[in-house]
Amino acid sequence: MVAARIESRTAKAFQEGMDTPLPPQVHVRGFPVLTQAASGTLRHVDITAHDIPAHGTDRPLPVTELSLQLKGLTKSDDDSEARARSAEASAFLSYTDVSSALGLEVSQGNSPGEVSAALLLPLGKQATVTTTVTAASGNRIAFRDFEVTGGALPAAGSALLDKVFNQPIQLRNIPDGLQLRSVTTTADGLTARFSGRRVTFRPDDAAGSNAAARSA
Repeated sequence: MVAARIESRTAKAFQEGMDTPLPPQVHVRGFPVLTQAASGTLRHVDITAHDIPAHGTDRPLPVTELSLQLKGLTKSDDDSEARARSAEASAFLSYTDVSSALGLEVSQGNSPGEVSAALLLPLGKQATVTTTVTAASGNRIAFRDFEVTGGALPAAGSALLDKVFNQPIQLRNIPDGLQLRSVTTTADGLTARFSGRRVTFRPDDAAGSNAAARSA
């Protein structure tokens, strides 16, 4: 089938560009697919990828799952890149990976948009703090207004948390043109939502700043 071939080639290219361990699930929607392929534009393409790494970044935060809904997907003549007229995406970031990036054990907080972090102190003591996660410019996840909610935090611990939370986490493994719109908390991790126009997919550059995939 034409759709199956296009989906298979798109999945392979996405895997190569994003360096995922397995090919993503790709679904070309709309009928007839053959006519869409002949015109050079696929009207609707859905892609779901897992375990997208964040190589060569400061405080790397992998994407556990990335779901993309693309509209008007076209490719360049030399297959070096593809571009979607518009796109929406949702990225799931597990607390395990968020904890590794921050160097603190992070879990869901008691209020919407909050996470809780545990800080080990000398003599086996522990302090718990909460902070609000939010979307910042440049596809960054920022942390606002942390406060101690359990235990006593010494001055050194407060300085450490200032250092950890004052620097937003940069999400670098997201296709060019997608802009972070919101970040919400769940029981298992963070959900980051993106949207954009003229979203470009291309092989990762030498700096690894924005991984991408070529379309079939």
